[in-house]
Amino acid sequence: MSEVRDLPEALAEPVARVRAGWMSLLFFANIALWLGVYAPIQVLLPKQAEILDAANKEAVFSLVTGVGAVVALIANPVVGLLSDRTCHARGRRHPWTVVGAAIAAAGLLVLAFAPNVAVMVLGWCLVQAGLNGMLAMLVSAIADRVPVPQRAQVGGLVGIAQMLGTVLGAVVVVVMLDLAGLPLGYAVCAAIVLAGAAAFVLRTPDARLPVAFRPSARTRDVLRNLWISPRRHPDFAWAWGCHFMINLGNAFGTLYLLFFLKDAVHYEDPDTGLLIMMGLYGAALIVGALIAGHFSDKSGRRKPYVLAASAVMAVAALLLVVWQNWTAALTASPLLGVGFGAYMAVALAMLTQVLPAAQDRAKDLGVINIANSLPQVVAPMLTAPILAYLGGYPSLFAASALSTVVAAVLVTRVKTVN
Repeated sequence: MSEVRDLPEALAEPVARVRAGWMSLLFFANIALWLGVYAPIQVLLPKQAEILDAANKEAVFSLVTGVGAVVALIANPVVGLLSDRTCHARGRRHPWTVVGAAIAAAGLLVLAFAPNVAVMVLGWCLVQAGLNGMLAMLVSAIADRVPVPQRAQVGGLVGIAQMLGTVLGAVVVVVMLDLAGLPLGYAVCAAIVLAGAAAFVLRTPDARLPVAFRPSARTRDVLRNLWISPRRHPDFAWAWGCHFMINLGNAFGTLYLLFFLKDAVHYEDPDTGLLIMMGLYGAALIVGALIAGHFSDKSGRRKPYVLAASAVMAVAALLLVVWQNWTAALTASPLLGVGFGAYMAVALAMLTQVLPAAQDRAKDLGVINIANSLPQVVAPMLTAPILAYLGGYPSLFAASALSTVVAAVLVTRVKTVN
């Protein structure tokens, strides 16, 4: 017990509830971050690919986003590991939040004036490295500052911020494109990312790690520390697997909706149909996140909400297995949204409760964030053969349902979280 009492603030388990001001700053920093990710992916990068090579725009877009995704997978745990060893007077996380935002902004400006595909790839890699480093820090702030009984509420706000950042990003860049084209769109994204990071860093505390408590910085120890043994930390492994499968199921269920409406539903205006579906999905996600976050924190339980969210998402996917029509699509969209929103609210609370050690919070959460990013790489690779050889869209949505069911099974193996 004396060791626990003697831990510095940076490593101690938080007990004081965070206030509305702190949550608001985290909320807006996350909106800025996700706007910086999705505004380019949704609008700017596809248009730029078409400008640079109209005949091969799909291949260019795939190359740029694919290389960027690999950078994202590496940056998250590496920046987390570095921050865990930082003893700066401003704290462990804030310096890296600033560095990440600055690198991302620089990458967005490189993209704004990229003359060819090679420079475009370089710019997007900088953006992914910077924003994923910033993401690792913002997620770590929850484990560092938010007590366990409040984490689902904060997790729900983070999930909502991701959705709002995606929507606002599309709106902002479309307006900027109409005004002045690609350079202004990228520049505005860079300014928003910097503003969100600056507001959070300047207005919130970040405890300094005393040098005496810094983990080993020897190369051998650092590399060994990147691996988290499933045998030694089984709850972390089961929770990671659950998180990966939920995100994979959501990716299967959402990435190809435009083509689904066009090729399977034969909806007369698939672009408008997609906007309607995503609007229902986003609104339901907010509702699910707020309700699940509130009741999970109130009860102190996480797994029942994960199980319920998995069941709702599986039902949504199965509706589209049985019926490929507009009515089924309108029904499935809010079901998938409310399920995924409920899961996202509880996920951060559950995942931060199975971290192996306080000294490695950011690195471990960076490893968990791989379970967010990796499905965006895996899902497109698996979707092509599913659509071509394994039964088309019914099989794709069956894979979505199966993924969420597997997630529910995995979460039952977590023992240290109720």
